[in-house]
Amino acid sequence: MSIAAPTHAASRTPDWQAKVARAFSRAAPRYDALASAQRHIGEALWARLPTSAGPRVLDLGCGTGYWTQRLAMRYPDARVAGLDIAPGMLAHAEARYGQQIAWHQGDAAALPFADGAFDLVFSNLAIQWCRDSDAVMQALHRVLAPGGQAYITTLLPGTLGEVADAWQRPEALLTTPSAAELERTVVDSGLGLAEQTATWRTFHYPDLNAVMASIKGVGAQVARANARLTRGEVADARARYDALREPQGLPVSYHCLTLHLEKTP
Repeated sequence: MSIAAPTHAASRTPDWQAKVARAFSRAAPRYDALASAQRHIGEALWARLPTSAGPRVLDLGCGTGYWTQRLAMRYPDARVAGLDIAPGMLAHAEARYGQQIAWHQGDAAALPFADGAFDLVFSNLAIQWCRDSDAVMQALHRVLAPGGQAYITTLLPGTLGEVADAWQRPEALLTTPSAAELERTVVDSGLGLAEQTATWRTFHYPDLNAVMASIKGVGAQVARANARLTRGEVADARARYDALREPQGLPVSYHCLTLHLEKTP
């Protein structure tokens, strides 16, 4: 067993993006069955979307295409595209939802689209995997049309804290930019920050195996050197996590940031 790798820039090797792509590609077949936390967080973002959109919509970090297909149904007159870094995710999405949606492989920090290509961008729990938040916001500013909007959820420091505490490996935390740092990247990009909301969302699982499946099963794990754990370490982690048990089960907390961004007309 290995635990989630850190995502701060200093920890990322030159092939970080390739590792992330492989991890999520491997997760594609079982992602939808295990992504309950991601879906709940996405529903809150979905509720914020406008009733109408312009003619071009992008799902940034589309994964298996769940939200992309819903965007196509919500905005039937729009041309909808989905972008993801993981080819396995895109293959799964295209096989399930077909070619009426344009599927693209690419990096959120270097979007493979023309300037002003989209009127609306939706992105649920994707950009925390990007190494360069400044580049992501600059890319968003470039591909949004004047007056375009982006609705984004990402993760803040403290996410998966119970997991790191149980394993006694703080470096396993998803080390992400703070809300203040992300706000700076938005301002520096030229985008307008219409709204930002930070919330804690806690989900519960029956046991440690289910906790780890919820993380590993959705690709949120990249193998690190010397990450193998002994049976004794696993038993100790199980005992520490059980000490955190609540009536609903073992808690897993996500510190979420919701952003509504606008590009000045």
